[in-house]
Parts: sequence; C-alpha cells; structure tokens
Amino acid sequence: QTSRNTMRNTSDDVRFGPMRLAQPTMQVLLVFAKEDAQSDGFYMAAERGGYKSDIARSPEAALEVYIDKHHEVVVIDQRQKYFDADALCRSMRASKPSHHTVIIAVAKKSPTEKEEPSVMNLINVGFNRRYVENANIGACLNELLMLEYSEVRSQWKLEACQSLFTALDHVSEAIEVTGEDDNIQYINPSYERMVGYASEELIGKNYEILKSVKNKPELQDSLSSTLNKGKSWEGQWYVRRKNGDDLLHLSHCTPVMGLGGKIKNYVSVKRNIENSHQLVKYRDGSESELFGMRCNDSIDYTSRVKRRQSETHSLISVGSRQHSLNKLHSLTIEAPITKVINIITTTKETSPMGVVQALDKVLEILQSSELYLPNIVHEEDQMTSDLVGGLMQRDSRRKSSNGESSLSRLSHHYYMTDQSKSVSSIPLEIQKALENEHNWSFNVLHLEKVTNKRPLFYLGHKVLSRFGVCEFLNIPECVLLSWLNTIENNYRATNPYHNSTHAADVMQATAYFLEREKVKAVMEQSDEVAALLAAIIHDANHPGRTNSFLCNAQHDLAILYNDVAVLESHHVALAFKLTLKDDKTNIFQNLDRDDYKTMRQAIVDMVLATEMTKHFEHLSKFVSNISKHLSKDENDAVSVHSSDRGTPDSNGTVASLHTPENRALIRRMMIKCSDVSNPLRPQELCMEWARRILDEYFCQTDEEKEKGLPVVMPVFDRNTCNIPKSQTSFIDYFLNDMFGAWDAFSDVPECINNLNSNYRNWKALEEQEKEKKERKSDSK
Repeated sequence: QTSRNTMRNTSDDVRFGPMRLAQPTMQVLLVFAKEDAQSDGFYMAAERGGYKSDIARSPEAALEVYIDKHHEVVVIDQRQKYFDADALCRSMRASKPSHHTVIIAVAKKSPTEKEEPSVMNLINVGFNRRYVENANIGACLNELLMLEYSEVRSQWKLEACQSLFTALDHVSEAIEVTGEDDNIQYINPSYERMVGYASEELIGKNYEILKSVKNKPELQDSLSSTLNKGKSWEGQWYVRRKNGDDLLHLSHCTPVMGLGGKIKNYVSVKRNIENSHQLVKYRDGSESELFGMRCNDSIDYTSRVKRRQSETHSLISVGSRQHSLNKLHSLTIEAPITKVINIITTTKETSPMGVVQALDKVLEILQSSELYLPNIVHEEDQMTSDLVGGLMQRDSRRKSSNGESSLSRLSHHYYMTDQSKSVSSIPLEIQKALENEHNWSFNVLHLEKVTNKRPLFYLGHKVLSRFGVCEFLNIPECVLLSWLNTIENNYRATNPYHNSTHAADVMQATAYFLEREKVKAVMEQSDEVAALLAAIIHDANHPGRTNSFLCNAQHDLAILYNDVAVLESHHVALAFKLTLKDDKTNIFQNLDRDDYKTMRQAIVDMVLATEMTKHFEHLSKFVSNISKHLSKDENDAVSVHSSDRGTPDSNGTVASLHTPENRALIRRMMIKCSDVSNPLRPQELCMEWARRILDEYFCQTDEEKEKGLPVVMPVFDRNTCNIPKSQTSFIDYFLNDMFGAWDAFSDVPECINNLNSNYRNWKALEEQEKEKKERKSDSK
C-alpha cells in the first residue's frame, strides 16, 4: 500500500494569492444503505489516500454526522431503493455547512443506454458530480484525488475569502472594487461611513454617482491614462458624498488583471485626510476648526487671523508636496532591477535591524550598477516604436561616471567684474528681451531674432553673471565672454533645432530648476556652475542627425567613439578642446589640478546623461534613491505641523541628499529634463520647437533614403508624418514619468500645467488629423 505522502509528492500548503492556507485532511462521508463492493471501494480508497472517512447507513445518521463534522465530500448511493437520495441531498444543501461541500451521486451503470443521461436533474437537486458505479479502488481513489485538487481546494480558497472580507470590514481605510464597466461591486463599512451611502445603495450602480466636478479634467486624464497602462495611480481625489458635499481624500487605485492581461477590476483604497478637510474649508472661506481652535474661542482676533493664515499656508504647502510625493511613488519603471529593489525595500519594513542593515548594503550595490534599462516592448503604435528605436539605440552602451567625486572641494574664488559696464554695452532691444530670463515663460525664440541668432552669448552672459560664475572660477569677464563666443560659433546655425538657440533654451531651463527651493537647498555653487556650463556645451557642433544615423553611415565620429554615445562624447570632447587651447577662452585656467578634474568629471557626466539609451537607467536611479528621502521629509513636515512646533526642519533630508552620489543623480535628471523641456513651455513656443525638431527628423529621413541607409524612424517622412501623434507619443513614453518624478522633487507646477495643456492640444489636433483622414478615405 502506497502512503499518502509517497503517492502524492506535494506540499500540504495551499496557496491563495500571497496567502498560505494550512491544508486540513479532507473528510469523506459515505452514505450507503448496505455494504457492497462500491462502498468498500470508496472506503479503501479514502484510507489509501489518507482521508478521514465516515459511513452512514441511513439519511438520519448521515445528517447527524454531517452537521457534526462538516465533511468536504459526501458520496450518496443513488442506486438503492432504501431511502430517497435526492431528498437527502436537498436536506444537506439546506444546512449551513453545505456551501463548501461537494456531493456526489453514485449512479447505476446501465449497459442498455446508448446515450449518457443528462445530469441536470442531479444539479437541480444539489449534487455536484455524477459517478457511474465502478468498485475498483484505483478508480475511486482517482475520483477523490480529482475532487481534492479541484473543487475541494477551490472551496478552501473560497472559505479564505471570508477571512479577507472580515479584514476589509474592519480596516480604517475605505475600500472600493469596481468592474471594467465602472460599476461598483464592493465597498466596506469604512467606505459607507466616508460617502454616507449604505452598501445596498451603491452595489451594482455606476461610479458616476460618486463623481465630483472638483476633479479637474487633466487629473482625470492622468488617472485613466495610468490605469490603462496597467499601473497604479495615487493622488488626492474628490468624491461626492450622499449629502452633496465634495470630500477630498488620498486615493490609491490599482487595476486587477484577468485572463489575457485584460483589466477586469479596479481596487481603490481611500484614506480621509483631516488636514485636507481643513484646507478645503479655509480655501472656501468657511470658519471651521483648525487644530481644535474655534472662531468663538476667547482669543485675540488679530493673532487668531494671523495664526490661521500662517497655518493654512503651511497646510497648502504640505498638501502640495504630498501630492507631488504621491506622484513619485505611483511611478512604475518596469525594469527588472526596480522590481527587485521594491521587494527589498518592502522586506526592510518588517525585518530586524541586522537584516535591515544588510539589505541597505544590497540596495547600495544594486543602485550603483547598470541594471536599470527596461525591456522595450515593440508596441503596435508605430510612432512610439520609431521614436524608441531612433532615440534609444540599445546596443550603444557606455558606463557613465557615478559622480562619486565631490565638487564641494572647489574653493570659492573672487575675481570681481564690473557688471554695470557690461550691461551698458548690450543694445537696449536685447536688454529688454532678457528682462524676464528667470521666468519659465521666457521667450528664447524672440531673443534669437533680436540677437541675429546669437542668443547663447547674451543669455549666457546674463545667467552666468547672475550665478557668479566669473567670481567662482576666478576669471575676468572677458575670458567668459570669449568662451561663450567660441562655443556659440561651434553650434551649427543651419540646423533647424540643434543650434545655439536650443543650447540657450536648455541653459535657461537649467537655471530655472537650480532656483527651485529644494534644488537650491541641496546643490552647492560648484554644482550650479557645472550644470550651467554642461547645458551650454551639451550639443556643441551637433550635425543635426541622430547617433543611429551616424553609426549606420559609418561616420568618422561613430568610428572614433566606437558607436557608443557618439554625439554626446563629441560634444563634450570638442567643448573641452576649444576651452583649453587658448588662455583667452580657458575658463578653468585658475583652478588647481584636482578642482579642474572634479569640475570636468561633473560636466562630462551630465552631458553623457543626455544620451537617450540611458534614459530609463537615470530615471530609475533617481526615483529609487530620491523618493526615500522625500518620504522622510514629508513625514517630518507633517509631524511638525500637527504638533504646531517650529517649521519643517529639512536639515536631515538635505544632509542625506547632499552626498556626492545623490547630487550627481539630481544633476543628471536636471539636465535631462532641461534638454527635452520644449513640450513644457507655453503653447506658442512648444509648437515652434516641435516644428523645428520634426524638420530635422524629416531631413534625416530624406538623406537616409537618398543614400540608401536604413531609415531609422520611417514615420518621420515629411509627406506622411502625423505631427500631433509624434508629440503625444513622445510625451507618453519619455516625459510623463520623468517630469512626474522631477516635479515631486523640485516642485514645478507651472511646467506640469503647461505639459498637460500642450498634451491636450496635441490630442485635439491628433483627432482632427484622424477625422480628416477618415473623410478623405470616405470620399474615394
């Protein structure tokens, strides 16, 4: 006789998702009026299989033992005429335990029947299965095994669901489950309390009943877009309560995939934010409580108003930063290494200190490696596919500097310059064009026009002077001006896009980002100088063609740099060559050897970071490293406000971000964002920059066809290109996640608002193009 464990080489654990269920020994009840070969067969099979079995000879005895022991399997002999098997089955089904019981009818084998009889009569009575008599012990055992590993284990899992629903009923968070049609399928008691509806009033209804007009269209678009990609979304959201009030809460919504990867359900976890209630009330002008203070308290009116204004401002700041942090946490960079990091980070939360320290070391190793590039899925969207293929040549890899050398060692020099004299020598029209260069809405294209395509020289002079670059590098102003003139002369003015105007635009964006509060708190002046210089030179002598084109054409630069980061290596190498060849242009001439080496390393690192093959690596590193520091910062800020003591002390966060490694990550992300910030500019500028880059792509496609080279981006054909689609694809694939992460760190709402607005504009134009194409097709 084969033992149960030997016969079935399986674990006694049953898995239900992440839940591990202890497998009880299956109990079998045999109901046979008389002992025969069939009853013996099932009894021996149960014994051989290691199952617990009971035998009952009458319906009364069967019901008594069944109600006492709750058997998982009941086998009823339907062949005999001593009792009504159907009536016994109905009686069992009428009892509470029967919901998780499999009841089998043993039917007589009739050799005269040519066609199998229908089982519907058995199903209507309450039977689950029909077993045609076969006394063979092996056949009986196989039947029991099949039942255990199918219906019985499924029933165990359904029983476990009751534990999960019990847990959901007692959590403080509001839980909601909706179907793919947005119909509400489940809400827990906390959800009922939050919205004021009873579950029976909402179950089966469309979520439309809870929608609030306070949710802006762009927020709803962001939610839908994120969920449709199979990603989780987290942010602040309004829900309409039964009494008509709009309630602001923190919502975390996750799509649940069904068969074939199709979204079947959405699970939302909602948390009421007390401070958010107060924030909304104050912004609406009402006189609600704030930290327990009522308007009729005996307190000086003036001090009360001042305190309320101060605390309301603080709450707005905390709420805004929390929203940005939520966006950062909701980013899902689907690279294998980031999945590993997320698992390790989650494990740390419940691990002892020794394990936490070991895991911290593991994370440090992982985050300094080059394991961040995700698998690029070849989507059906040809536009996105071409953009990815053209801009991210995946076989071009270069190990970039990890930024470990600190720039903080640079000493601060003071070589004073006469700024008033410099400004007076600039034509008034150019001075006027430069007036708002510190604003995000700055029009560099107008500056290009009034300077006769020399914007980098004039804007560079003003921005670098504002950041004290001459004083820091200890050089006279004439050297800086000579350097700017030399660098601008080596940009190709004939390029529609990659010219000195683009360099000036990137430098202005970098300066804008450097002046954000969080960035300014972390960066040193040496970082600022390196970032501005890198922005100025980052596309020097750009030929107006992509890396892929140069490699396919076997261009001299591609051969020189071994098809690896060809253009980026050329830009930075040429810039340093031009800088060092003459003291008249050598802005580094007064740095000692070590300081020069550190400055050069930072500039090279930033320029190489603009290579698109490293896009997801840099983004993943930034998200996984910076988010943990922001989480601590937000927690500190909230605790300070809740205790009404002092101001949010970011010293700890600044110190943790101030390491050379983290500052290098921030510098890379900053120049990457600056380099592709055109879609975040005001609409007029955004449209013109799009026209220029597309003109370059069209010229490249023309030359590839003319020379018989592989066409890297076929959709960028000037005769057939869907221009709006090219822009929405670029924003969807490259920009949304990157600027979501950057905004979470640096807080740039104007940029994000422009991005959303421009995206909607391109989407509208895309729809017009589609309708135009359909009308043209119908007319043929």
